[in-house]
Amino acid sequence: MTEPADDQREPYIAPPESVPPVSAEELVDGVQPDPDLDLEEERRYPSTIGGAFYLLVLATCIVGVGVVVTGEWRTGIRVFGGVLLLGSLVRLLLPNRDAGMLAVRFKALDVLMLVGLGAALIFLAGSIPDQPGV
Repeated sequence: MTEPADDQREPYIAPPESVPPVSAEELVDGVQPDPDLDLEEERRYPSTIGGAFYLLVLATCIVGVGVVVTGEWRTGIRVFGGVLLLGSLVRLLLPNRDAGMLAVRFKALDVLMLVGLGAALIFLAGSIPDQPGV
């Protein structure tokens, strides 16, 4: 496609100064808080219980990778798979609003992917035979 000439482009329309900017974090269920109320609440990190579980899953995965690096690869992979199963359970039980970073797509797809990956890792860690000389 060819670019339209400069005189054919639509001009940039800036919002009027009388309209204050709105943060998406301030919107809850599509309702904007009353600007007259000065209830500025300090943000909590993580801001949802799902976010806290996400950090727990992430930290435990890092521990599992550390166990793998130290030589106990079966134990490390089982830790990794087990914490993914925990993450899937938390994602299943929490509502979408509280799931935080555990919510990536639809709940069913998130749970299915976490269960599948966690179960596959645990199964493979137990079913791969020991290699001679290793």
